[in-house]
Amino acid sequence: MNAVFPKDITDSIRTCILSIFWPKKDIVSFFQHNSCTKRDLGEVVDYEVLGLNRSQIIEIVFNNLRKRGDGGIGQFRSILQSLIDWNHFDPYYFKKLKKLDEKEAIRNINHLKQIQEIRDTKLKKAKKERNKKEQEVFQKKNSLIKIKSKYLNLYKGKDESGKNINNQRRGYLLEELLKELSIYESLSTSDPLKLVGEQIDGTIKFEGENYIVEAKWQDSLTASDALYKFAQKAEGKLYGRGLFISINGFTKDSVEALVKGKALKTILIDGGDLILAVEGMYTFTEILDKKIKAAQTMGKIYIDVTTMKDKF
Repeated sequence: MNAVFPKDITDSIRTCILSIFWPKKDIVSFFQHNSCTKRDLGEVVDYEVLGLNRSQIIEIVFNNLRKRGDGGIGQFRSILQSLIDWNHFDPYYFKKLKKLDEKEAIRNINHLKQIQEIRDTKLKKAKKERNKKEQEVFQKKNSLIKIKSKYLNLYKGKDESGKNINNQRRGYLLEELLKELSIYESLSTSDPLKLVGEQIDGTIKFEGENYIVEAKWQDSLTASDALYKFAQKAEGKLYGRGLFISINGFTKDSVEALVKGKALKTILIDGGDLILAVEGMYTFTEILDKKIKAAQTMGKIYIDVTTMKDKF
């Protein structure tokens, strides 16, 4: 589709041309000096034979420019700039014959300048907003790349700088990474909470509900004792809900025992789920949504989000 030069500007251009040039030949010459081709001007060269008036000459040229593959954008811009810079008012037509009014011509030129300035301001604002959005997208993408790099380093037993770390330190850095991932996806989070008799790694707010979070990085599968203790923490809170994250997963017995013995208030997440998030295959929000829906509609608390089936 051809680019279309703004109608408000072409209307003002037409008015300016009519207020600056009286002879039809000068109008045609003006178009020629602004790179209008023989094809653009072919129908107006014989303006006398065809009986064209000044306004008709302008309209025919404008229509021919619009029909070009490029919409005549280059010619229109050249014409626009020529008129904005215009400062010659032929005394013969303005003062002697008084066919044209210099004050009116200047007023029309100034009006054209104002329209263009307003349009330029809007375009600059739109460009600034577009650049801002592109920068935000770039920064967000870059942030996810950094989160992924940190996460994979943890699998290697290293921190962000490549230094070897123990499991305790790795668990702490996992908590930090989960917070970064949540903030990246605009989820509200809290710092670790120390309550009487218990420790909570933090909270995440998702769809208006607060979930207490516990994250573990240990070599073995998480067993029943750890799950039950966490489930009790969740059940001890008003409308309590919990997200238990174990990088190396959970034993089948512990999951089955939790489903049978407790109210379903705890959602289970493992390292494979987080890989999907840091690699951008699913957002963390999508993973939470799928897992919560599985618990609410199917009574499943440990599913593969790609198949919506149990992980056993």
